[in-house]
Amino acid sequence: MVEKGAQVKTGQKIGDSPAAVSAPVHASLSGTVVELSQQRLPTGDKALSVVIESDGKDEWERMPPLDPGRASREELLQRVREAGIVGMGGAGFPTHVKLNPPKKVDTLVVNGVECEPYITADHRLMLEEGEKILEGAKIMAKILGVERVLIAIEDNKPDAIEHMEKLSEGVGKVVRLRTKYPQGDERHLLRAVLGREVPAGGLPLDVGAVVQNVGTCKAVRDAVLLGEPLVERVVTVTGEVAEPKNLRVRVGTPFSYLLQQCGGTVGGVKKVVAGGPMMGFAVYEDVPVVKTTGCVLVMGERQVVEEEEGPCIRCGRCVEACPMGLMPTHLVRLVRAKDFEACQQYNLLSCDECGCCAYVCPSKIPIVHVIREGKKGIRRLKK
Repeated sequence: MVEKGAQVKTGQKIGDSPAAVSAPVHASLSGTVVELSQQRLPTGDKALSVVIESDGKDEWERMPPLDPGRASREELLQRVREAGIVGMGGAGFPTHVKLNPPKKVDTLVVNGVECEPYITADHRLMLEEGEKILEGAKIMAKILGVERVLIAIEDNKPDAIEHMEKLSEGVGKVVRLRTKYPQGDERHLLRAVLGREVPAGGLPLDVGAVVQNVGTCKAVRDAVLLGEPLVERVVTVTGEVAEPKNLRVRVGTPFSYLLQQCGGTVGGVKKVVAGGPMMGFAVYEDVPVVKTTGCVLVMGERQVVEEEEGPCIRCGRCVEACPMGLMPTHLVRLVRAKDFEACQQYNLLSCDECGCCAYVCPSKIPIVHVIREGKKGIRRLKK
């Protein structure tokens, strides 16, 4: 929606799509568009991107604030869409689509589990801006037409549990969960919180619930009450850096700048990961923060051991470890044989890419990497 040389303001919409499952993109700072080009993303893919040179003024273009008590459900949904809000727990699914389920739901589950090692962005957000999270949850509950709001937090965050319990009176109930990876996945979370099992290939709405990350709740609040689109998020920068921190970061900020703000790296850097150690993507060039970037993890010699892949010995450890009840070793064989129809039959799309299988594999087979390739193959097959 902009051309090279255009002057833009923070919050100005610069990209959109007519597709139903999509969300617009907004300028995250004011300045001049210096380039429209394909840029590498943290996932390794490339996407057409708008490169903006800041003018240092940070001049905003906001939408008119809405009164959530008076605004209609349709007005609130449209605002969430126009603000470009997506799931900030990592999946990046457009929030306005998730808040408009084709079936009736009875429960909104606010996900504050954050179960992956190293990452503490949601934890800090609950402690420092818990009231904003709950304001967003109230707006979401109105859109969904539900009265039950549950805030799920694992017991390794006792301060967040105590803080959110004080704030949540009249909004919802805090549910304390035993710390267990990968409980942050919405399917596992619903089993733990509600005792409901999402069917294979199904969605949370199939069991009458919608799950939203705490960061997404806060973004909805900012969009409705302040008229601000999603242009920033909290990112954990940790590992082999001089000063590990949680930073409030504008979308599009290069990873290298985040590392500078933490005093740079220390020791020998072996790997920089976008995300956590279990589900993150190793990056091999300077990439920008995107809406789903929750962590930048710098790993050194102690954390990265290079081992060659060996043959599968049929030990079954990956099958035992899989929280989705899949057969990872069999799925690897099917993907490498390019039998994507069989992959669908064996529910490859149910894999949540938690990494438990690869973690326990004695042959060091990159199972998650192969399964991600399998998902791409299935998408191509469907097209």
